[in-house]
Amino acid sequence: MDLEELDVSVDNGSIDTVLLALTDMQGRLQGKRLHGRYFVDEVVTGGSEGCNYLLAVDVDMNTVDGYPMSSWSTGYGDFVMQPDFATLRRVPWQPKTALVLADLFTVGGESVYASPRQILRRQLDRLAEHGLTAFAGTELEFVLYRDSYEQAFDKNYRDLIPANQYNVDYSMLGTARVEPLLRRIRNEMYGAGLQPESAKGECNFGQHEIAFRYADALTCADHHVIYKNGAKEIAAQEGMALTFMAKPNAREGNSCHIHFSLRGRDGRSAMLGDGPGHLSVTGQRVLAGLLATMREFSLFFAPNINSYKRYQPGSFAPTAVRWGVDNRTCALRMAGHGQGMRVENRVPGGDVNPYLAIAALVAGAIYGIEHELELEPEFTGNAYQDATAPRVPATLREAGELWLGSSIAREAFGADVLGHYANMARVEQAAFDAAVTDWELRRGFERL
Repeated sequence: MDLEELDVSVDNGSIDTVLLALTDMQGRLQGKRLHGRYFVDEVVTGGSEGCNYLLAVDVDMNTVDGYPMSSWSTGYGDFVMQPDFATLRRVPWQPKTALVLADLFTVGGESVYASPRQILRRQLDRLAEHGLTAFAGTELEFVLYRDSYEQAFDKNYRDLIPANQYNVDYSMLGTARVEPLLRRIRNEMYGAGLQPESAKGECNFGQHEIAFRYADALTCADHHVIYKNGAKEIAAQEGMALTFMAKPNAREGNSCHIHFSLRGRDGRSAMLGDGPGHLSVTGQRVLAGLLATMREFSLFFAPNINSYKRYQPGSFAPTAVRWGVDNRTCALRMAGHGQGMRVENRVPGGDVNPYLAIAALVAGAIYGIEHELELEPEFTGNAYQDATAPRVPATLREAGELWLGSSIAREAFGADVLGHYANMARVEQAAFDAAVTDWELRRGFERL
């Protein structure tokens, strides 16, 4: 919807609440619920303030040390949430409600360097200097439970009842068991301006995927965070719970495969050509850049301790940094054909921040283009068994060290962004290192 439609809707009472939301480091929507008339009269022109600690806390919203932009020593000041009205839309799963996403600025008017949405914008601006535009599509998987979020919390997330009690991958019968919820998510996302394509079952018990049409890179990331937040809200309204965490149990994890392609100024694929894998010279350099930066940029593909539990041989989550044509054992899989040809990055899980992950893909592509990298031969066969391949980092600690030591990341994203997200990894790692897990208690309470 546009501002004129919003103004009319507020006047006639069909909209009374506007959600002003930013995306935080963890990829979550944070912000304010504003009265519709106040939003139209005041926030449209002046934005709204929020505490800058929203980009300097852990997942539990604890204030933590190590962030120069926001701390006790700097007084935890405000930044300005400036609405991007291209994202204004109705929210069908909430009554009389609209949503708009925000970009972040200091009170002095400078762009907030750590804002994920603006990190992606900066990489897209760099790409535009090469006459290229990025398009992306994200495939988010989730596991659905019959328990509500409150019941799951009270049960310490143990012994939850999956919505399906067996593998329903591609099963029409199995997905019909939860079609009322899946249908509601699909249709209400459509009502919010997203373009759902399909829903299908997956391998884990209660696991499903709802796919959406690709879009330009920024729109894709915007739709991703709106969908992820909205799907949780809709599930909660139905008395159920779903999780996008990368590895919620010992079975198959939740992936978020990201399909990525570039177009030239003529609007046609810049990656399609007569080379290996039907790649153009540009496409070969892009793929070579993605491979060259994969390990150092893994923090943006796998940002949490749990992210790294997915990477197991034979799990459909990659361990080898290789590329192949329609080969799901590789980190990078070439998919599609003709103008629809794209590369699928299979490394990210459902916990990924889409702005950061797509920004890493764009930065990797630029690195390959600017350095005219040569593409290694296509890998055929089972990449899990390739003992010579570079490996996807096995832990957050390893990924954080690779990120912090990366001259490529420092040049592409800047020292401020590098340090900010290295600190995010340190904070997460320290919290895990200090925790006593159920595994330790079961293993050692009596027997050690």
